[in-house]
Amino acid sequence: MILITGGTGYIGSHTCIELINAGYEVVIFDNFSNSSKESLRRVEKIVNKSIPFIEGDIRSKNDLQKVFDTYTIDSVIHFAGLKAVGESVGNPLKYYDNNVSGTVTLCSVMKENSCKSIIFSSSATVYGDPHSVPIKEDFPLSATNPYGRSKLIIEEILRDIYVSDNSWKIVLLRYFNPIGAHISGSIGEDPNGIPNNLMPFITQTAVGKLKHLNIFGDDYDTHDGTGVRDYIHVVDLAQGHLKALNKLKDFKEVMTFNLGTGIGYSVKDMINSFESVSKKKINAKIAPRRAGDIAKCYADSSYAKEILGWEAKKDINDMCKDSWRWQSINPNGYKN
Repeated sequence: MILITGGTGYIGSHTCIELINAGYEVVIFDNFSNSSKESLRRVEKIVNKSIPFIEGDIRSKNDLQKVFDTYTIDSVIHFAGLKAVGESVGNPLKYYDNNVSGTVTLCSVMKENSCKSIIFSSSATVYGDPHSVPIKEDFPLSATNPYGRSKLIIEEILRDIYVSDNSWKIVLLRYFNPIGAHISGSIGEDPNGIPNNLMPFITQTAVGKLKHLNIFGDDYDTHDGTGVRDYIHVVDLAQGHLKALNKLKDFKEVMTFNLGTGIGYSVKDMINSFESVSKKKINAKIAPRRAGDIAKCYADSSYAKEILGWEAKKDINDMCKDSWRWQSINPNGYKN
């Protein structure tokens, strides 16, 4: 059985569907700090079966031990973590406590229960402000904000665990910018409060939930002055986890993979594409740059293609179309 921490969250919920459809049995562990019980109900409806679930906090040894007492866990896919760059700058201790301490607790409980197989949800933020693009896995690592640094610290912790005991199977997946939603439109990204990520900001503006979209900075060194990112469909990303899980047992070292499309789109590119597929005009305003943001970030994912046989299949129009379907059907997210 596969333990999915943070399995009711945006990426976790989509990954559960891909794993179950591929024949894996999963148990979800989550505390709903940035997710909803409704997302679990809808995932169960999509896969047409009940999914084992234990509510708990990643920092609680007792909560985690309940999972291992109840189920035989073969591998862990570790999504649970706080992920807002801006919040991390304002409250770094919260991020180190939840993301770093939580992972240490998880790995300790795994070790005590002889489960030594983990896929970690890392991030392109571990590359800091890259010296060039596209970004390869062997680029220098650094961080421009505490969120990214928490991911970097966890990667180092996992490497140290492997050095101490190389019977561990560890994969680090560095995501670029997940957007989109399940084709059914019944699950998608539903952030608490004002969104931190671009696409929910666009879709919530389109649906009238927000009055306007803030474009944080238009003076970056990019083709139109707005930040350039590698946006990847969440279902492609979920498929990346499935491919990594299928190969996990074969790896003889800590494996690291970028998961992105290899294409950089600016904020304005994304707005234009969204307006084209949705036929909605987005009211956008220029705002000051955000602390910790960088100009350009997009992936070279050729290593994932070579080793995992994975590559992103969905394009920018698919991403915008699926994001809009989710938001238009669920203008208030899971609170409908």
